[in-house]
Amino acid sequence: MSFSLEDIRNLLLKENLLKEFVSPQGWHLYAPENRVFKKLSYDSRQVDAETLFFCKGLNFKEEYLTVAIAQGLNYYVAEEPYENEACGIIVTDIRKAMAILSMAFYDYPQNKMLVIGFTGTKGKTTAAYFTKAILDHTTNYKTALFSTMNTTLDGKSFFKSNLTTPESLDLYRMMAEAVENGMTHLVMEVSSQAYKTQRVYGLTLDVGIFLNISPDHISPIEHPTFDDYFYCKRQLILNSKKVILNRESDYFDLLVETGQVHGIPAITYGRADTTDVQVKSLENQTQAFQLITHGSDLPVEAEYEIKLAGGFNQENAASAIIAATLVGASITDAQQGLREARVPGRMDQLTHKNGAHVYVDYAHNYLSLKTLLAFAKSEHPNGRVIVVLGSPGNKAISRRKDFGEVLSETADIVFLTADDPAFEDPQKIAEEIHAAITNTALAVHYEMDRPTAIQLALAESHPEDSVVIAGKGVDAYQKVGGVDEPYEGDYDIAKRLIEQ
Repeated sequence: MSFSLEDIRNLLLKENLLKEFVSPQGWHLYAPENRVFKKLSYDSRQVDAETLFFCKGLNFKEEYLTVAIAQGLNYYVAEEPYENEACGIIVTDIRKAMAILSMAFYDYPQNKMLVIGFTGTKGKTTAAYFTKAILDHTTNYKTALFSTMNTTLDGKSFFKSNLTTPESLDLYRMMAEAVENGMTHLVMEVSSQAYKTQRVYGLTLDVGIFLNISPDHISPIEHPTFDDYFYCKRQLILNSKKVILNRESDYFDLLVETGQVHGIPAITYGRADTTDVQVKSLENQTQAFQLITHGSDLPVEAEYEIKLAGGFNQENAASAIIAATLVGASITDAQQGLREARVPGRMDQLTHKNGAHVYVDYAHNYLSLKTLLAFAKSEHPNGRVIVVLGSPGNKAISRRKDFGEVLSETADIVFLTADDPAFEDPQKIAEEIHAAITNTALAVHYEMDRPTAIQLALAESHPEDSVVIAGKGVDAYQKVGGVDEPYEGDYDIAKRLIEQ
């Protein structure tokens, strides 16, 4: 893979991103020479004379560029010129430039697969895994997956994801590898940060799904306000050929209007009979449901069964069925795929030796935790809800107050613990959650060693209780002080403790 300096110039001019070329010979709008690049990088440690280097990020330092030049770098892309012997391609927006140039360098791999994208405050990973499971049963389909937890470029082997939605350069590199591996479809989660930081600038989804919205990722380093967060989320609608909308989502009318104003065809789903596709639980079932269409010819009317309990997971499955059907899956594909689908770290259930029900879930924001605890309470109305919970450090600061509110509403006992504290003190984070708790009857305990907190919660339980372990799921690492420290995972810890 390669492209020339003239190709770069033309692409940037087309997007109105090019300011000028800057070199020791002067400032120009024409390419200073006929050069071909065979590599792209934003890591100064991975460059050579054939690399085009992007000076990106709030933490970028000129010394990184100096290091790259010492390794043979001749050209860089930046929003401002630097005084050195390399040639600068100066642009108005480095992140947009990186997205546009990356997709071109990798020969527009998004056009060689059908791309399905999910956004929402909760449920993205579950719905994405459901969709892949359905497509895996569709003849001649091969499906890649980019999710919060794991990524697969060949449809079979998985590796841990660094970001919900990768940086644009990584995104198109991985897309190209998926195409090379014969993938026909890509299911991906699209985060609000992906739109905020232009990681998916220029990417059009074949099918976009908007699951729900509630305040999250509100902090000085992410989204300063809910309005900014919601606006970024809504960009998925504008950048989809077709969109699927959850009728139960907050601000549903604005979601519909966003699609209408921009002429994006929409399909709605939900519990009401005013939707295009109605989700209806089968009597006394938390894992079986049926879909009923109203004025829609979409072939999805049937009964389905999933492994995960809860009406909210039935709704996630409904969105997956609709999305998969729009790209060619059948009812049989959906029924078979959903029966087998397992989502790592989502609603994993165990039974304590004393009979208490244990739920391990990745729930990590206001809406997902509220939904999870409400489910536990409804399933076990005569028992207490015992929660193990923490909140991440150096991001999503607003979650701490949100968790305090949710715990006040539904929990009876909580063990506050560490959850990816990063560069913060987990005890301090726990105290901020506690400060937001208004229910004085709620018993609050501190235990920063997470396995010990899980052990204490299990020991506290009675047969009629539910124990909810929220946040880490099957994640095998704790982010502490800039290091990914090995971690057994909530599910494996709970399972081991119960078996002991």
